[in-house]
Amino acid sequence: MKLIVLGCGTSTGVPRVGNDWGACDPDNPKNRRTRVSIMVESALGKRLLVDTSTDLRQQLLANDIEAIDGVFWTHDHADHCHGIDDLRPLRFGRSAAIPGFASKYTAQRLRKRFDYVFAGQYGYPTIVDLEELGTKHMHAGFGLEWMEMPHGPITTTAFRFDSDGKSIGYATDFSELTDEMVDFFTDIDILVTDCLRRQPHPTHAHLGMALEFAERTNAGITVLSHLDKSMDFEAVSSEIPSDVLVGYDGMKLEA
Repeated sequence: MKLIVLGCGTSTGVPRVGNDWGACDPDNPKNRRTRVSIMVESALGKRLLVDTSTDLRQQLLANDIEAIDGVFWTHDHADHCHGIDDLRPLRFGRSAAIPGFASKYTAQRLRKRFDYVFAGQYGYPTIVDLEELGTKHMHAGFGLEWMEMPHGPITTTAFRFDSDGKSIGYATDFSELTDEMVDFFTDIDILVTDCLRRQPHPTHAHLGMALEFAERTNAGITVLSHLDKSMDFEAVSSEIPSDVLVGYDGMKLEA
């Protein structure tokens, strides 16, 4: 199974508007970060997208992706869903809408904001057939598990994808590391985790929390994501264990 990090930046990306790179070296292309989204791909070539980031069109073009077999949403914050219109070209040539999945609360919020995506409008077809996660545990040949994580005053959905005895987990936008999260991701092959900055934050994981997450879950490889402008690729890479990697746009790993 393959992981593709489509984007690994925080809600404003790196650099911020105004060409603000913060502590990140602008000469290192791994510091140029679009908003967070990943894709997992099976050995049979089936592809699942997690989140429709604000930079989705750019990410799909950069990674030569022209078809997916499903889309999953972690929550409805703008940087995770406002690229939803860029799913429209992926609908072209399909006999049916793209399967989509989200928690009950997130699905309600998405339907209210983007009703035309899920119901069609003015003669345009439905782009996504959105289902609440419910009891579904398989899709496109992937085993699927999920749980809710604290994200400040709300929750966000964590996902675990399994295929051919390998596993990839995605835990973005959480503010507390719970025992339930550790149990859920224990012994996972690849864990992608929220890691906004070095200092604690009220709604996101910081570096110390992300490293604790990696250690307690015994993850094979941990990838740091949702990084802000204080997290220079080379500087952070020099501070972390060898089985923890600083994510970058376009990163590809195999489990």
